[in-house]
Amino acid sequence: MPNKHVPLRMCMACNEMKPKAELLRVVRAKSDDCCCNVFVDKTFKAAGRGAYLCKNLDCLKRVRKSRRIDRIFSCKVPDEVYLQIEEEILVEQQ
Repeated sequence: MPNKHVPLRMCMACNEMKPKAELLRVVRAKSDDCCCNVFVDKTFKAAGRGAYLCKNLDCLKRVRKSRRIDRIFSCKVPDEVYLQIEEEILVEQQ
Protein backbone atom coordinates (compact mmCIF):
# COMPACT_ATOMS: atom_id res chain seq x y z
CA MET A 1 0.00 0.00 0.00
CA PRO A 2 1.36 3.44 -0.85
CA ASN A 3 1.81 6.00 1.90
CA LYS A 4 -0.66 8.88 2.01
CA HIS A 5 0.62 12.31 1.10
CA VAL A 6 0.83 14.61 4.15
CA PRO A 7 0.40 18.29 3.20
CA LEU A 8 3.06 20.55 4.70
CA ARG A 9 2.67 24.22 5.54
CA MET A 10 5.14 26.84 6.77
CA CYS A 11 4.76 28.54 10.14
CA MET A 12 4.72 32.32 9.68
CA ALA A 13 6.86 32.81 12.80
CA CYS A 14 9.63 30.20 12.73
CA ASN A 15 9.42 29.38 8.98
CA GLU A 16 9.50 25.62 9.69
CA MET A 17 7.62 23.25 7.41
CA LYS A 18 5.23 21.09 9.45
CA PRO A 19 2.22 18.89 8.73
CA LYS A 20 -0.89 20.97 8.20
CA ALA A 21 -2.71 19.24 11.08
CA GLU A 22 -0.07 20.39 13.59
CA LEU A 23 -0.60 24.10 12.85
CA LEU A 24 -3.28 26.72 13.46
CA ARG A 25 -4.82 28.39 10.41
CA VAL A 26 -5.55 32.10 10.61
CA VAL A 27 -7.81 33.45 7.86
CA ARG A 28 -8.67 36.86 6.47
CA ALA A 29 -12.12 36.54 4.92
CA LYS A 30 -13.10 38.66 1.98
CA SER A 31 -15.45 41.44 3.00
CA ASP A 32 -16.87 44.56 1.37
CA ASP A 33 -16.45 46.78 4.40
CA CYS A 34 -13.17 48.41 5.36
CA CYS A 35 -12.58 46.50 8.62
CA CYS A 36 -10.32 43.47 8.68
CA ASN A 37 -12.18 40.18 9.21
CA VAL A 38 -9.50 37.87 10.68
CA PHE A 39 -10.24 34.70 12.66
CA VAL A 40 -8.89 31.25 13.56
CA ASP A 41 -10.15 28.57 11.18
CA LYS A 42 -10.61 25.31 13.06
CA THR A 43 -11.94 23.45 10.01
CA PHE A 44 -9.07 24.38 7.63
CA LYS A 45 -11.75 25.00 4.97
CA ALA A 46 -12.86 28.61 5.42
CA ALA A 47 -12.70 30.78 2.32
CA GLY A 48 -10.12 33.54 2.24
CA ARG A 49 -6.40 34.16 2.56
CA GLY A 50 -4.86 31.77 5.07
CA ALA A 51 -1.66 31.72 7.08
CA TYR A 52 -0.36 29.06 9.45
CA LEU A 53 1.16 29.26 12.93
CA CYS A 54 2.75 26.67 15.23
CA LYS A 55 0.80 25.69 18.32
CA ASN A 56 3.29 27.18 20.77
CA LEU A 57 3.37 30.49 22.59
CA ASP A 58 6.90 31.39 21.44
CA CYS A 59 5.79 31.58 17.82
CA LEU A 60 2.73 33.61 18.80
CA LYS A 61 4.91 36.09 20.72
CA ARG A 62 7.24 36.43 17.75
CA VAL A 63 4.36 37.06 15.33
CA ARG A 64 2.67 39.51 17.66
CA LYS A 65 5.85 41.50 18.29
CA SER A 66 6.73 41.80 14.61
CA ARG A 67 3.09 42.31 13.51
CA ARG A 68 3.68 39.69 10.86
CA ILE A 69 -0.04 38.88 10.51
CA ASP A 70 -0.72 42.56 9.73
CA ARG A 71 1.79 42.46 6.88
CA ILE A 72 0.59 39.13 5.50
CA PHE A 73 -3.05 40.23 5.42
CA SER A 74 -2.35 43.91 4.61
CA CYS A 75 -4.60 45.14 7.40
CA LYS A 76 -4.51 45.98 11.12
CA VAL A 77 -5.34 42.83 13.07
CA PRO A 78 -7.22 43.53 16.32
CA ASP A 79 -5.83 42.32 19.66
CA GLU A 80 -8.89 40.07 20.10
CA VAL A 81 -7.55 37.85 17.32
CA TYR A 82 -4.23 37.40 19.15
CA LEU A 83 -6.15 36.52 22.33
CA GLN A 84 -8.23 34.00 20.40
CA ILE A 85 -5.07 32.40 18.99
CA GLU A 86 -3.54 32.26 22.48
CA GLU A 87 -6.67 30.53 23.85
CA GLU A 88 -6.52 27.96 21.05
CA ILE A 89 -2.87 27.23 21.80
CA LEU A 90 -3.54 26.83 25.53
CA VAL A 91 -6.46 24.48 24.84
CA GLU A 92 -4.28 22.36 22.54
CA GLN A 93 -1.51 22.12 25.14
CA GLN A 94 -3.82 20.69 27.81
